[in-house]
Amino acid sequence: MEYIENRTFDEIQVGDSASLVRTLKLEDIQIFAAMSGDINPAHLDPEYAKSSMFQEVIAHGMWGGALISSVLGTQLPGPGTIYLDQTLHFSRPVTLGDTITVTVTVTGKFEHHRHVTFDCKCVNQNGLTVISGTAEVLAPKEKVKRPRVTLPEVRVTDKTSQYRRLIAMAEEPAPIPMAVVHPCDRESLLGAVEAARSNLIVPQLVGPQAKIRAVARAEDIDLSPYKIVDVAHSHAAASIAVAMAREGAVEALMKGSLHTDELMEAVVNSDTGLRTARRISHVFIMDVPTYPRMLLITDAAINITPNLDEKVDIVQNAIDLAQVLQVSEPKVAILAAVEMVMPRQRSTLDAAALCKMADRGQITGGVLDGPLAFDNAVSIVAAKTKGIRSAVAGRADILLVPDLEAGNMIAKQLEYLADAQAAGIVLGARVPIVLTSRADTVQTRLASCAVALLLAHHQRKAA
Repeated sequence: MEYIENRTFDEIQVGDSASLVRTLKLEDIQIFAAMSGDINPAHLDPEYAKSSMFQEVIAHGMWGGALISSVLGTQLPGPGTIYLDQTLHFSRPVTLGDTITVTVTVTGKFEHHRHVTFDCKCVNQNGLTVISGTAEVLAPKEKVKRPRVTLPEVRVTDKTSQYRRLIAMAEEPAPIPMAVVHPCDRESLLGAVEAARSNLIVPQLVGPQAKIRAVARAEDIDLSPYKIVDVAHSHAAASIAVAMAREGAVEALMKGSLHTDELMEAVVNSDTGLRTARRISHVFIMDVPTYPRMLLITDAAINITPNLDEKVDIVQNAIDLAQVLQVSEPKVAILAAVEMVMPRQRSTLDAAALCKMADRGQITGGVLDGPLAFDNAVSIVAAKTKGIRSAVAGRADILLVPDLEAGNMIAKQLEYLADAQAAGIVLGARVPIVLTSRADTVQTRLASCAVALLLAHHQRKAA
């Protein structure tokens, strides 16, 4: 076991010194910014930093100051030290990759109150001083020796990097008219208004006007810029919104506070709905901080136990969506519990058939492989360990799940255990349909609307 041990006032001598060496990484800057709240673009924005006097990202000045504190608190004097005073002079910046040697040297001792003064210096790999100064501490009186605490691993993640890319892709196209169906609670009304403010949609609020206005008053939302289509109840709202889409008055729908089944019943009606020749399916667009690319999961909301024919449409819908989202040749992992084709396991037979159908051109635009277990679909290491040679394994853009239950569990596990964000869209209808949840953040609602906008503009070009 490793220990951390102090040096008491009586043990310390003038001229004693201690030091540590640390190389600045991007994660150091990000963690310091998150901890301190200092988001000065000189530290975090490479484009801005190029125009600054240093022409590159630099560390926060107090990052070096914190290293001085670390030496005083853990080495000399060590545990039991009380910081009293610190002066610092910053001579030059610390940039990414710089290796800093921090040294504190005892310059004085004061018996009457156990104060110790130090000369403090931080020097870079070129021997140039970056920080200098003095410190004064109250040195410990009693000896302390404790087991060294093992620090938890800190991982810097960006929960919404993929979603910001989506929203950036949607900045150029003009906002689309969207029917927001029964927005009679805070989340659904605010989601529509935020998407409108972000220039993604022109919302038409379809629902009981009195309820919508009551929510707006409670949340201090100005509804004057938006059209309200007054209907009696949620069932009527679904029917009217679908009719508006059939007539071309809107180019997308967004679910409000009604139940998903109520909206989809109007959408799939064979006489008055929005069916096309393609099977209607749902795709979760996941921004997973621990995965290097956007991850599409289908179908986890519409088709309960799809057969092979239905899976063909489901996977084709997802491939077409991925291409609209600028993934030129999406890699599709067809999930099962095992990697071998097992006659008793329908999911493995379907996977093998889908791959052969792609080889024959019955599914186009993507690279398919399966059956693949989840770990092999998302981890190259897991795939190599099992000897799987595949262009898809470990690099999947799309996960085709065997049934709704499996897909829903995967999506929710990623959301709640991997801190992922989950936007959602319904495909295969005449217009894209945004399905929202009460738990959706503003970012996921905006991402869903951005996807609907990109799809609507793509459909315009294809018409």
